[in-house]
Amino acid sequence: MLNYRYTAYFENEVLRKRSYLKKEWCEFVVENPIRVEVQSDNRVRFWARIAEFGNRVLRVVTLNDRITIHNAFPDSNFKE
Repeated sequence: MLNYRYTAYFENEVLRKRSYLKKEWCEFVVENPIRVEVQSDNRVRFWARIAEFGNRVLRVVTLNDRITIHNAFPDSNFKE
């Protein structure tokens, strides 16, 4: 099991604005992605469906180390 870290932005902004999110869901997405993309700034996007979240797709963005979670949000525009 990896020791995930969280940016101050995630802790102070993301969790405040999206209080329904769970860190466990974010970790699940990083460990079980259905898609992964590297952004131009070297951050990494991960997508996965969360059963407990109505089987909706959650997008998680990490720093380039892939263990520091920076952002997370439901992605209603995700196309498989």
